[in-house]
Amino acid sequence: MNSADLVLTPTGLRYQGRTFPVSRGRSGIRTDKREGDGATPACTHRIIGTLYRPDRIAASDAPPWAVPIGLQDRWCDAPDHPAYNHMVREPFGKTDERLRRADPLYDIILLTDWNWPMAIPYRGSAIFLHGWRRPGYPTAGCLAFRRDHLIWIARRANPGTRLIIRP
Repeated sequence: MNSADLVLTPTGLRYQGRTFPVSRGRSGIRTDKREGDGATPACTHRIIGTLYRPDRIAASDAPPWAVPIGLQDRWCDAPDHPAYNHMVREPFGKTDERLRRADPLYDIILLTDWNWPMAIPYRGSAIFLHGWRRPGYPTAGCLAFRRDHLIWIARRANPGTRLIIRP
């Protein structure tokens, strides 16, 4: 581990000498992650990309390599579909995971390589770093942050940055 790693600790997410409050999965941290279990998977992940809402986040607040979220963008969370745990576009009848949400949770998203690119069915999809509903409110397995903290992290975490989550 080093200061360039994102490290989940009992007191928050440590990164580049700072510690940020974070919300975790409602079922805690698990080594045996499964689709829909509400757990945050324990392992070393890598950041693989960033998505953002260009109507809500200024391009200058997103990293230069971030991709805008389009009106049709979705994430496939259907374990029996060949596109499981990949970004897809509507029309796509196998998922309801809209990336362009009415609430601000997905205004900026850091994507991880959890169960990607060769997804194993039912192992779990889409472990994102995204905005939180409110402090301490659990997620479905992702890590959630205050908006300004998430933007700060996103502007500094490049593709390949390690995210370390221990049980």
